[in-house]
Amino acid sequence: MEYTSIKNWAEEDRPREKALIKGCSALTETELIAIILGSGTQNTSAIDLAKKIFALAHNDLNELGKFSLDQFKQIKGIGDAKAISLLAAFELGRRRNSAEIKQKKSICSSSDIFKLMYPRIGDIKHEEFWAIYLNNKNIIIGEKQISSGGITRTVVDTKIIARHAISLFATGLVVSHNHPAENKNPSPEDIRLTKQIAETMKLIDCRFLDHVIISGNDYYSFCDEGVL
Repeated sequence: MEYTSIKNWAEEDRPREKALIKGCSALTETELIAIILGSGTQNTSAIDLAKKIFALAHNDLNELGKFSLDQFKQIKGIGDAKAISLLAAFELGRRRNSAEIKQKKSICSSSDIFKLMYPRIGDIKHEEFWAIYLNNKNIIIGEKQISSGGITRTVVDTKIIARHAISLFATGLVVSHNHPAENKNPSPEDIRLTKQIAETMKLIDCRFLDHVIISGNDYYSFCDEGVL
C-alpha cells in the first residue's frame, strides 16, 4: 500500500483541521492519539502510527492508559518525546477524574473512594497505600500516601495513619490501596491490617469508615461487604 502523507489528505479529513471545524468530540480515539503524537515517521503517517498503538492496547483506552514509558518506546516510531506526550495526556485525564471528586469534597460511599483513588493507583504496577481524612461531615480535609511497596505488598504503619489524623483534627478516615495483580479480594494481611487500623482509630476517637482495595476497574469495599 502506497504511503500518503496527512498533508495530502482532504483538509476535512486531517485530524487537526477536523478538530478546528467540528471540535475534538468529533474525532475518533485514533485521531486524538495522532494529534498528541504530532507527527508520524518517514514512512508512516501519524494516523497509521496511532492505529498501531491503539491496536496494541486491543483498541481499549483504559488498557492504553496503563502503558509505561518503555512499552510506548518499544513501538517503532515512538521515541522519548512521543512517549512522554502520550503519558502526559493520560496523566491529565487521570487528574481531571480525581479533581471532579475533589470538587465534591465529600465521601458518601465506596464508589466515591474508588473514583477518587483509581486515577492515582488503579493502573500502577506496585502497591500503594493511601489514607483520606474527613471532618464530621465526611468532607475531605487531607490525603496522605502512607506507603509504597512492591508488586504484592506494601508495609503500613498504623501509627503514621493516626499521627496524620491527629494533626489534621480528623474525625473520619477511609483508606485505600491497590492490587496490581488484579485480584480485588483482601489477603489475610489486608484483613489483619484493617482490624488493626479500626482498633487504632478507636483510641483517638476517629471513625474508620471503609477500606477499599482497587484492582483494575473493580474494587472491594470492607464496608460494603459488612466486614467493618
